[in-house]
Amino acid sequence: MMELLDILLAGSFWAAAVRIASPLIFATMGELICERAGVLNLGIEGIMVIGAFTGWIAVYMGAPLWWGVAAAMLAGMTFGLLHAILTVPFGLSQHVVGLGVTLLATSTSYFVYRLALPEVTSPPRIEPFQNLPIPILSDIPLIGPAFFNQTPLTYAAFACAGLTALVLWRTPLGLAIRAAGENPSAVAAQGLSVTGLRMGAVIVGSGLMAVGGSFLTLSAFSSFFFEMVNGRGWICVALVVFGAWRPGKAVLGALLFAAFDALQIRLQQTDIGQIVPYQAFLAVPYVLSILALILMSRRAEVPAALMIPFNKGER
Repeated sequence: MMELLDILLAGSFWAAAVRIASPLIFATMGELICERAGVLNLGIEGIMVIGAFTGWIAVYMGAPLWWGVAAAMLAGMTFGLLHAILTVPFGLSQHVVGLGVTLLATSTSYFVYRLALPEVTSPPRIEPFQNLPIPILSDIPLIGPAFFNQTPLTYAAFACAGLTALVLWRTPLGLAIRAAGENPSAVAAQGLSVTGLRMGAVIVGSGLMAVGGSFLTLSAFSSFFFEMVNGRGWICVALVVFGAWRPGKAVLGALLFAAFDALQIRLQQTDIGQIVPYQAFLAVPYVLSILALILMSRRAEVPAALMIPFNKGER
């Protein structure tokens, strides 16, 4: 019990939790924007992979770090455009298209990696983003190291969440996007394009998902390796539900999952870790997240038109 308390009171633990949550926040905001517009984007896992790879290969080839982030976002938006075309105007199954985009984006990443680096046995490393402590704030006990001594991409993740909330709930554009996911007929009656709103939301949301993937290579691991996304995309889909399709709650969900993940890593190094198999620790964040999801999702209000294709003139 004392070991657990020591872990929870350590600033390094919460700094790790915030760092682990950062890519989840980017991708969750992207998925939330898509779903608020009425489109379920199950291409998120593959889009995060293509974002991780594109950002890394761009920097490895000599681009600045922020250009790597921009390249990742562009790659994600490209696959988002493909997803949007197939699901919005053509009305194809969002489940099938999303899984197809995940497979295509993942396979493309692996193919280009082998094509660009055929002789490489271990992934080359790049110089990633470095921590950028904020003066005075970073010296606050516990909170300072966690929130104010992180890389620029972590700060950008929280700024992205705030901007998403601001746009969706405080601007006419956000109102139109939410209406497209709730009552698209009313949007069309106002002379707005439901197709345009939904496609735009999917494209922008996919770009954010890819930025979440690029965080892994440009800010966390400094290299690209297969399976590095490791199911984070599916966790983000669950976090949208956990957050009841609201950015603030979704961020809290991401921090909760990240805290579980950081905790299991540290518990493996304690006396308990000598007794309990490490596989049990790896399962802990997912089991606890599932339980939290069950408790929270019972009261969640799903966007009424989510996954329902819209054809102008039809009721």
